[in-house]
Amino acid sequence: MATITVREGTVIARRNRELNQIFIITAGTVTATYEQDVTLLGKGDVIGLLDLDTGYYTYEYVASGDVTLLVYPCKTCEDACSIVSDNGDIAGLFATSLTRSICHIIDNYIMLRYNIGNLYGYLIDSYDTYKKACMTHSIPTRELPMDDLKPLDEMDDVPSWIVNYYEAIKVFDADLSRVLFIDKPDFFKGFLHKACADAGVIFESTRTLLDYQNDIATVMLNPNHVDMFDLFTTLVYRMISTHKNTMSIHTVIGTFMIQMEGTVDPVLYQERVAEYRTRIQALEQATPDEPEPASPIITGVQAALSHSLDTILEYSDCLPDTASAFRQAVYEYKDIVDKTASTESLTELRKKITNLFFEIYTSAFQISLTDPNIPPVLKMFFEFGYVDEELAGPDAAAYLYDLVQTYHGDPDHGVYTLYEWLIQVYKGRKEPSRNEFDVDFTQYVHELKTSGKITDEISRRMMNDTTEKVMYELQNMFPMVNKIAFGRISTYCPVFSEHNLYKSVESQLMKPEAILASISKVRSIDYSVFYRESLYSNSELGIGKELLQTEVLPDVILMPVVGSRGIMWQEIEGKRRSTPARMMIPILYPEDVDQLMIRLAGEYRWEMCKRVQGTRWNDVSDPSLTSEYFDYIQFYRKNSELSKDVKEKIKITLQKTKGSYREAFVRDYIAWITLEGKGSPVLNKVTRRILFRYCPFSASIRTQLETNPLYKESLDRYNIRKAQYDRHMENIFTKLKNAGKQIPGDFFIDRELAGR
Repeated sequence: MATITVREGTVIARRNRELNQIFIITAGTVTATYEQDVTLLGKGDVIGLLDLDTGYYTYEYVASGDVTLLVYPCKTCEDACSIVSDNGDIAGLFATSLTRSICHIIDNYIMLRYNIGNLYGYLIDSYDTYKKACMTHSIPTRELPMDDLKPLDEMDDVPSWIVNYYEAIKVFDADLSRVLFIDKPDFFKGFLHKACADAGVIFESTRTLLDYQNDIATVMLNPNHVDMFDLFTTLVYRMISTHKNTMSIHTVIGTFMIQMEGTVDPVLYQERVAEYRTRIQALEQATPDEPEPASPIITGVQAALSHSLDTILEYSDCLPDTASAFRQAVYEYKDIVDKTASTESLTELRKKITNLFFEIYTSAFQISLTDPNIPPVLKMFFEFGYVDEELAGPDAAAYLYDLVQTYHGDPDHGVYTLYEWLIQVYKGRKEPSRNEFDVDFTQYVHELKTSGKITDEISRRMMNDTTEKVMYELQNMFPMVNKIAFGRISTYCPVFSEHNLYKSVESQLMKPEAILASISKVRSIDYSVFYRESLYSNSELGIGKELLQTEVLPDVILMPVVGSRGIMWQEIEGKRRSTPARMMIPILYPEDVDQLMIRLAGEYRWEMCKRVQGTRWNDVSDPSLTSEYFDYIQFYRKNSELSKDVKEKIKITLQKTKGSYREAFVRDYIAWITLEGKGSPVLNKVTRRILFRYCPFSASIRTQLETNPLYKESLDRYNIRKAQYDRHMENIFTKLKNAGKQIPGDFFIDRELAGR
């Protein structure tokens, strides 16, 4: 034990640092801070006692003034019991301080849960208010993705008996406290262990609540404008432009802004509020009392778009009953203000439209194959799912009409619109994709033959018939992928509708150059992400079996839907490992394409490793990315390298990912690329070691990390493997040179990748 005095502002113990001392405050006060909880500790409080079970300081402890402390070396509950055995009277002080601290964190938890419950309720009520306002003013309702935000009462709560238990102990009188905690050391020891364990339960529940609060904050306001604030502001912009009274909505927005303060990112809040006020001012100044007549150009576009649905149905040459049913369903759907509702009748209507849409799309596509001059409205249908100018909204319809004349993918670099992709399949340049059951076209034909549904002759013909192949793609990949890409399966409807737009069409449009730039950004950090191993041998030159690396960039297919989700659909084509992966993303996507491509790259990393490893993908005796990560997650509770705090974070992650090891890996991969790749360590050392081994950073990043001790071990191992590989290759090159032989052009070694 030692007595020390520290000055005001001194950090006594830092949050998340290893606990090796406890401090008894004998004079002065200390401010303890944990997330939103700020509390003042005074004489008799013990710093660190609450954290003996975790081994890390949960709070940040800073001297509020000059503070006198008794300092005891202490790391565990056993150490604290040893301190008590040397000084029995201190047991009462420890028990009182610990009880007071636990009662405080319980009170903080209860208040936090109450406030978050109110915030969730307010969010749901706000969404209802928005929908009612849209219906009142006959404005299409936009859907907000909140599927992952379950009601708070569905989440685990701290057991009520823990609350009552410590509140009862808190009011023990001095005599009872002495009997229990001082006169009975074994009772005190048991109480200390239990109290520290209970504190861990409360802290874990508090962390879960704080994560939940962050999820709510993201729905309220986020950088991508896919949020509640944008719903209200976009609504008021629309009302101003159509000369409607906005007083009530301005009031709602004002209240919503008050709710956001203290919940959302303050910098983002200031930016978005300033943007809102500027836009409102500009609209109110620019909007005349009476709408101006449309310009001749717009009128011309409107004329071209008039009766779009009839144009599409006539072009598709579908059966009259099909055309009539689809027309009637679209008109009915168009008249519904709240298209996001989940009523039984609307669900049936969406299902009907969906089935007819794909039937008509297939018919129209077949006709387009022999049409050198496809009408613009049909191009809009093929590329965006557009069917009706009123359903799309006049501004969006006019923009798409102008856009579709020149918009295209970049097939030379692997980016295709769906129509362009279907043409590639029809021309035999690409094989059809696997269906939702992971069955490709070859397997499909084989199953038809073995089940006796087709003859051997028909089977051979089908395998060479590109029309059959493109029909397989249209009937198997397209409907399922389009639905997944939409992102909200319960309200999916494939036709382009204004209510699905989170932002303007222009700001959501996926441009091939932006997609390729995002892929390049991922490769600039995880340089080997799209490399494949292949076996090389050349007996004439005396080269035995050598593993070479070839980069195979993915094909990206833009699905004709306004969606919120990208899909890593398949990692290879058929069984050939040298073929590109297939990634599908919505052609209109409201969020950050860079983040999307990082996620897809992480999913690709996982699936490609599983493909290569086969049945041994989770066998740690055959080291690989998936087997080592699987082993790490499966046995994290027994891993001595992980602190209790880290283990709790892994537990929470698995709860959020519903036990999906792949999703847990993808989350870590995103952090690896976006944070660790910029020198901001956030992962635990086990995860970091696995990712550095199998997803190493590029040379420039490795150089920047050389001075960071957190990466030293992994860097040293990487450099050793690289040096060994380099020496092996140099021996081969030297042997060829001495024999007077040229290095073959197809024997390409990527020195950057050598460390693998």
